[in-house]
Amino acid sequence: MPTTSKRHIALVAHDNMKPELLRWADYNRSTLSQHHLYGTGTTGTMLEYELGVRVHRFLSGPVGGDQQIGARIAEGALDLLIFFWDPLEAQPHDPDVKALLRIGAVWNIPMACNVASADMIISSPLLTNGYMHRRPDLTPREWDRTAAA
Repeated sequence: MPTTSKRHIALVAHDNMKPELLRWADYNRSTLSQHHLYGTGTTGTMLEYELGVRVHRFLSGPVGGDQQIGARIAEGALDLLIFFWDPLEAQPHDPDVKALLRIGAVWNIPMACNVASADMIISSPLLTNGYMHRRPDLTPREWDRTAAA
C-alpha cells in the first residue's frame, strides 16, 4: 500500500517515561509537526501543550487508550508507534501494554520503545520518501474455515 509523506504517528509513554518522551518530542518538534499525531490521555495532552501542535487524544492507557491505539493499528489507520514504556516498573494494565506491542508486530508497523530506536526511526529517510508499508495478509485461508466447521 503506498503511503504519503504525512504519517499517522502514535506517541505513548508510561508515567516515569513521560519526561523523556517530552524531551524527545520537543527536540523533534519540526519533524513531528509535519505529521498527524495521536496520544493516550495525559501523554497526548502534555504533547499538545508542549509542542503547540494538535494531538488526537485517546483515553488514558490504563482505561482503554492502549487498546484504542491497537485497534487503529489493526484498521491500518496508524503508521508508526513511539511507545516509551517503563520496563522497570510494574504496570496495572500490563496485559494491555503487551497486547499493543503484539498488535504492532502483527501488523508490521515500525515501533520504537526508547530514545535510541525513536531517533533511528524519526531520522530515517524512509519516514517521508514514499516507503511502501506492507501489511500481512491475515485473511482466513480455506483450510482454516473447513477446520473450524
